[in-house]
Amino acid sequence: MNLVDRILTIIVTATITSAVWIVAGGSLIENASSVSQRDQTRPAEAAPSPSPTAQAGSDAEDEGATAETAALDSSVTSVPDARSGRELVVPVLNVRRSELTDTFSDSRADGSRLHEAIDIMAPRGTSVVAAGPGEIEKLFESDAGGLTIYVRSPDRRTIHYYAHLDEYAPGLKEGQRVRRGQRLGTVGSSGNASEDAPHLHFAILQTTEEAAWWEPANAVNPYPLLTSR
Repeated sequence: MNLVDRILTIIVTATITSAVWIVAGGSLIENASSVSQRDQTRPAEAAPSPSPTAQAGSDAEDEGATAETAALDSSVTSVPDARSGRELVVPVLNVRRSELTDTFSDSRADGSRLHEAIDIMAPRGTSVVAAGPGEIEKLFESDAGGLTIYVRSPDRRTIHYYAHLDEYAPGLKEGQRVRRGQRLGTVGSSGNASEDAPHLHFAILQTTEEAAWWEPANAVNPYPLLTSR
């Protein structure tokens, strides 16, 4: 092979090699700039939140996401019992609906927080009954609530919270299913309630099926649900 042929061979080889690297390099740059690649390479805390309008992988996933969002949406003001047309009963025996007072938006702790429950005044020892059916998820004693009960609804998306009890009903235990109107305990002033003003602190919390009783949930005003006919 003469000198000219060798030079031509070198030039052609160099040209082809350069073209291959240009094409390959362009593909790598394009992939590195894609959304999926950026999400994989950036720190998790810097990744954008999923778009609420993003399409889910299946219709079932869409419905599940919508239900969970609705359960955590503070604008939701109904609970499963109300949606199904079944009334909640007043959770203190012998207290009429007309005697209830809406204290949901009252301030507490010198205005640092909202009450987000209603107080149902009654003599100490008055029976506290289940406002709706469900399962006793937790019997708990706290400094603020005193003797408390967390009852989760059958669909697991609502928790009824009873606080300041004087005592639990005999035999009451966690995991027990209760029916609407079943006796749960008695009115008292345990926790931070005034000894001179025994009452039931009753709250309705909207949550998700998987969330535990102690996890944050959205409070729903019980007053319109208990006073509606």
